[in-house]
Amino acid sequence: MAAMLQPQIILLKEGTDTSQGKAQLVSNINACTAVADVVRTTLGPRGMDKLIHDDKGNVTISNDGATIMKLLDIVHPAAKILVDIAKSQDSEVGDGTTTVVLLAGEFLKEAKPFVEDGVHPQNLIRSYRTACYLAIEKVKELAVSIEGKSLEEKKSLLAKCAATTLSSKLIGGEKEFFASMVVDAVIAIGNDDRLNLIGVKKVPGGTMRDSFLVNGVAFKKTFSYAGFEQQPKKFLNPKILLLNIELELKSEKENAEIRLSDPSQYQSIVDAEWNIIYDKLDKCVKSGAKVVLSRLAIGDLATQYFADRDIFCAGRVAEEDLQRVAAATGGTIQTSVNNIIDEVLGTCEVFEERQVGNERFNIFSGCPSGRTATIVLRGGADQFIEEAERSLHDAIMIVRRALKNSTVVAGGGAIDMEISRYLRQHARTIAGKSQLFINSYAKALEVIPRQLCDNAGFDATDVLNKLRQKHALPSGEGAPYGVDINTGGIEDSFANFVWEPSVVKINAINAATEAACLILSVDETVKNPKSESAQGEAAASAMAGRGHGGGFRGRGRGMRRR
Repeated sequence: MAAMLQPQIILLKEGTDTSQGKAQLVSNINACTAVADVVRTTLGPRGMDKLIHDDKGNVTISNDGATIMKLLDIVHPAAKILVDIAKSQDSEVGDGTTTVVLLAGEFLKEAKPFVEDGVHPQNLIRSYRTACYLAIEKVKELAVSIEGKSLEEKKSLLAKCAATTLSSKLIGGEKEFFASMVVDAVIAIGNDDRLNLIGVKKVPGGTMRDSFLVNGVAFKKTFSYAGFEQQPKKFLNPKILLLNIELELKSEKENAEIRLSDPSQYQSIVDAEWNIIYDKLDKCVKSGAKVVLSRLAIGDLATQYFADRDIFCAGRVAEEDLQRVAAATGGTIQTSVNNIIDEVLGTCEVFEERQVGNERFNIFSGCPSGRTATIVLRGGADQFIEEAERSLHDAIMIVRRALKNSTVVAGGGAIDMEISRYLRQHARTIAGKSQLFINSYAKALEVIPRQLCDNAGFDATDVLNKLRQKHALPSGEGAPYGVDINTGGIEDSFANFVWEPSVVKINAINAATEAACLILSVDETVKNPKSESAQGEAAASAMAGRGHGGGFRGRGRGMRRR
């Protein structure tokens, strides 16, 4: 009786929502499974695409796991972890984003019955970590190195990795065409790791086959003034001057005050301004450069001046394009036209302006340092070109990784089946509950080949049975066998060149296991509604403040127009 009369202890603010224990964990697992179900159908060469329509009315059609996860506005705190692992897989490896979300979802799904039966999550986590370590060791053991091959052999091997990545994308129909293009682009930038050295320019119109690779830099013709059409549009071995200054006639110091006693003195000031700009232009011409590019505007006076002297100029060039021109031609961007020496000028074999679709492109090819490449993408709809760009990004990342880590494994669900078999075998040697947990981890890995079959419309049970039978052969010859998407049977993935860099699998298994363990280790969620309303009030007061301040934004007398 006394126990019932004890006053209730209030720790948290009123209205705080706390949920804990088994129910909380199961609800988190369900949320993650729901997220995995969204991207489930996009896996593999026969995967479907998702059309995402956001609140601003933008439409994105994508097959890329990371893109879909970013665009889904997920509010569930536990499910957000899956978005994060998809992003990390995308930035680290580039491909395998759908795989990593699926694996994490499946690991949790397999853990759910154990949790409901009262198994302590820490036991599950310990077993999952052990299984993860064993799986990664097995991937490393099965990986085949592509080191020590000649450049031609290496190129064809890398193209096969790129083709495997592209086969699951919208541009899968032209995967050979794009795979060789991507490999050439990555080899062109050499050991430099910066992704922005490979430019991708999108031009609507034409077909995918009209896309081309420029071994150098290409960018759209910039805004131009009168006199531009009189400039030559093609040069052989020109010197290239890169500037970060305005070549325009302007009052040199707008906020200076000059007192004149005689109107004739005003003319001398105007003349001085003209002399300054002519002096700048003269120095540019004397440097011997035939192509002048600037990040800031090149005015009509300068354009005509250069045209009269057979020099090509372009102003307002995007910064990243200018950086790529500098990297490719060996030039250095100048912030002054004084003392321009030959060392700061770049050069290339051919510079030309070319019509691509309804756009004109300035193309620098045959660059001496050659550490850059540009892919010009063509295609029908804008959304299609956007998706093609995302697909190429994945392929470029994969080829870079394969070049660096230079080990590949069999794709098509082969490596997953082999690890699954190995873990089941290992589980039999362990006593105690963890045998069951490692077994469930092994079962979860089978989700990849199963989903590949489901997405292609084949009987998954049938194909998986064939695969299990093949992988169970004692000789180990069944290890490279995966799903054959074309016939609905099984095939030797390695012999059919369905390859992926081992780093993709290692990263995916690692990230998925970490995410699953993280979600399993959460047993209580505390949601504080007060802080949310406080944020709302702060935002509202900030908006009100802006509204009041807006009335005073007129210009005072004599203030110059911005």
